[in-house]
Amino acid sequence: MSTPCESEKVKLIISLFSSQKELVDDGINKLEEFLGRTDWVSPGLYFDRTQYYAKEMGWPLHRKFTTFQKLISPEAIVDIKLATNELEKKYSQEGRRQINIDPGYISLERLVLATGKNYTHRIYLSKGIYADLTLVFNKGGFKPLDWTYRDYGDPQFIHCLNVLREKYKRQLRGLESIQS
Repeated sequence: MSTPCESEKVKLIISLFSSQKELVDDGINKLEEFLGRTDWVSPGLYFDRTQYYAKEMGWPLHRKFTTFQKLISPEAIVDIKLATNELEKKYSQEGRRQINIDPGYISLERLVLATGKNYTHRIYLSKGIYADLTLVFNKGGFKPLDWTYRDYGDPQFIHCLNVLREKYKRQLRGLESIQS
């Protein structure tokens, strides 16, 4: 028999992209207002693995990832996803999103993204939000799965996530400060 226990806190990671570079930075600032201080922001990247969003948001799409100093409980990802959906709506113009904001979390074992879209590999959490198991940690590094989005399966990005996982591990061990 398994004995239920509370999960360890996890590291919040958020992807933001828009055709307007300044909107990405503004989005990060807005996120800090309710999620606390960031502790890492990626350099600017292009979101160019698909043109799925081009009609709605324009092209090219500029992207940044960010993590936050404060660790969260895994179930908090539901309310965070709902809050980022509301932030997307605030930036919308004439019913079209101007920015895409996708939260997820890094744990020692996996990278999970939050989504409102159901699919075979996604697990329902609550309030219309699903957990998308995107990467698993195995044999010293994150590994993509058959359904992993190509940008998340990119070796350079996986390297970055492995570094962030190490930072998160230091936070769990108390070797890096965690702001509450």
